[in-house]
Formats: sequence, structure tokens, C-alpha cells
Amino acid sequence: MDEEKILERMFPSDILPNIYPKETDYDDIDEILNSNIFNVMLNRRSQRKFEDKEIETWKIEIIFAAADTAPTAGGFQGFEIFHIIKEEIKRKLVTAANNQPYVNAPMVLVFCANHNRIKMNFSKDILQKFSVQDATLAASYAQLASHALGLSSIWIGMFDEQSVKNIINTDLQPSSILCVGYPKKMLMPKPKRKLTDLIHNVYD
Repeated sequence: MDEEKILERMFPSDILPNIYPKETDYDDIDEILNSNIFNVMLNRRSQRKFEDKEIETWKIEIIFAAADTAPTAGGFQGFEIFHIIKEEIKRKLVTAANNQPYVNAPMVLVFCANHNRIKMNFSKDILQKFSVQDATLAASYAQLASHALGLSSIWIGMFDEQSVKNIINTDLQPSSILCVGYPKKMLMPKPKRKLTDLIHNVYD
């Protein structure tokens, strides 16, 4: 079966607009926790315009729980998550992130590498590399969970590391900022690279 037919089966165009984002309430939690991961991944789009609407506490808890399930080096979870609550700190992060205004979102998470958590017999450079990977995976899991919950997000990678450290008062290396909220408008998935262009088979 070729790529086009696989995507058609996984993601029929006639139901595409009705999948995500969607209205949810507490009664939907069982349905959400059993979401089809392929639908979530294929529908996710970066969102820069959020509703001025508070995210429910139970949804925030699920996002954190999803980040907690991410694979990490040796299972040591070499990362920390800084949940930015205060509006003033969010505004400072906007400046630190090249004045990207959407950093001031309803939910702002700064993922930082913490190599000190990784108790493995490798050099500091290797442990730091592991911890950055850990933080990146945790942010990815949080981003997918956000979409499954009817939310949208934008991944921020352009920021001044030292400024972010100063703003959130840490010596840990920030790897990404994840901004989450209810989208103002549903964005349709963009075409991606063909799998035949993306995948490089190595035989020798």
C-alpha cells in the first residue's frame, strides 16, 4: 500500500475538520485518554493565535503527566519543567524570545536540561547531550497531549538562553519553550515531505 492510500485510511478527508481541535469537558476524559495517536500527530499544527481562555487544571495535569512518560536516558529524567504563571514573567520571556508575542500564551512551559539527574558513567558533555534530548522528548510528548486535549501549541526554539535563565531564575539550560492555549482558528495540516524523500535506507 502506498503512502497516499495509508494516509487516506488513517485520515479520511471528509472527517478531517471534525477531529481536532474539539470542545471537551470533564466527562470526555475517558475518550481523550483513548485518543488515536495517529489522528493527533497528523492533525497537529503550530498555532500562534490563542483565545484569552484559561486552560482547565485537569488538562494541565494530563499535559504534565504526558511529559512525565517521555523516554529518557537511563530512565533518569534529566529535565525540569518551569510552568510560567505570572503574566509579568511571560512578558519578559517574549522579549527573550526575539519578541515573539505568542510566547505570552495561556500556558507557557520552559523545558530545561538537567544533566545532574543522570547517574551514568559518561563525560559531562555526553550527559548534557542526553539531558537536552530528554527535555526535547518531554516537550514533544506535552505538545501531542495538548493537541489531543483540544488545545493548540507553538514550539519556541529561538530565544536568548542566558536571558531565559535569568528570567526563570535557574542555571539549567533551556531547550525549548512550549506555548499552549485554545486556538482562535482551526488550522488544517500542511503537506509534508514525501516519505520516499524523507527516509534513507542504509544497506551497507
